[in-house]
Amino acid sequence: MRASFVFSEVFTGLRRNVTMTIAMIITTAVSLGMLGGGLLIVRTIDKMQVDYMADVEVSIYLTQDVSSNDKDCSQDPCRSLRQDIQNNPAVESVVFENRDQAYARFKKIFQDNPILVQSARPEALPASLQIKLHDPSRSEIVQQQYGTRPGVDRVEDQQQFLNRFFGVLGAVRDGTFVIALVQALAALLLISNTVQISAFTRRTEVGIMRLVGATRWYTQLPFLLEAVMTGIVGSVLAILGLIGLKYTFLDKILGVASGVIPHIEVLDIIVISPWLLLTSIIISATTGYVTLRLYVRH
Repeated sequence: MRASFVFSEVFTGLRRNVTMTIAMIITTAVSLGMLGGGLLIVRTIDKMQVDYMADVEVSIYLTQDVSSNDKDCSQDPCRSLRQDIQNNPAVESVVFENRDQAYARFKKIFQDNPILVQSARPEALPASLQIKLHDPSRSEIVQQQYGTRPGVDRVEDQQQFLNRFFGVLGAVRDGTFVIALVQALAALLLISNTVQISAFTRRTEVGIMRLVGATRWYTQLPFLLEAVMTGIVGSVLAILGLIGLKYTFLDKILGVASGVIPHIEVLDIIVISPWLLLTSIIISATTGYVTLRLYVRH
C-alpha cells in the first residue's frame, strides 16, 4: 500500500467537500470544547475537595455584644462555652477568632479582590469559635448542644455549604456534558454524511481500483483517514479554544471568587487534552468505519 497515494486521496476528498469538512470540524470542536469544559469542572471540584474537606469546621458565631466586648474569650458567656466545647469528646479542637483576626483572615483570602476587601469593615465580622470534629459527618451535634446557648448568634456547618456548592458545580458539569453529547451526535451525523458523499463522488475510480485487484480496505482507508483528520483538527481547535477562553473569560470570572474557587491553569487544560484528542480519534474512526460498512458497497 503506497502511503503517498492514500494521503493524496485524503486531501483530494477534503478539498472536494470543503464546506462539509469545515462544518464537521467546527461541530467536533464545539462538542469537544464542551466535553473539555466538563472535565475542567471535575478537576476544579477535585481540587476544592482536597483543599477544603480535610479542614472542614463548624463555626459558632457569637453575638454582637460578645464580639465587641470580649476580645480574647476570657469572659462569660464565651469562656464557659469554649470550655464546654473543649471538654466534648467529639471535638478534636476549638479555636477562638476575634473580630480583628477574622478581618485579617478575610483580607488574606480575598487579597486578589481589593474592591471586596475595601468594602468590608472589621465590625461587620463577628467573633467565632472554630470547631473541628473527629468525625465531620456528626456536625449536627454542635447545633443541637450549643445552638441555643447564651452569646451564640448562629451555627454554620462548612460541610453543608460545601456539599451545596459542589452540588451546584456538579449540575453545571452535568449540563455541560449533556450539551457536549448533543453536539457529539451532530458531529457523528456530519461525519457519516461526509464519508458517504466523499465515497459517492469517487465511486467510479474506486470501482476501477477494485477491478484491478485493490482490496476493500485499501479503497476505503482514505475515507476513514478523512474522518480521523477532521476529528484531530477539531480537537486541536477545541484545546486552543479552551486556552483562549481561560485568558479572555474564565480568569476574570474566577478572579471575582478568588480564594474560594481555584483558578484554572493552562496545565489543567494540557492534562485533559490527550483525552479530547483520543475521544475525537475514536469517535471519528468508529463512525467512519461503521458508515463505510453499512452504506458503501464498493
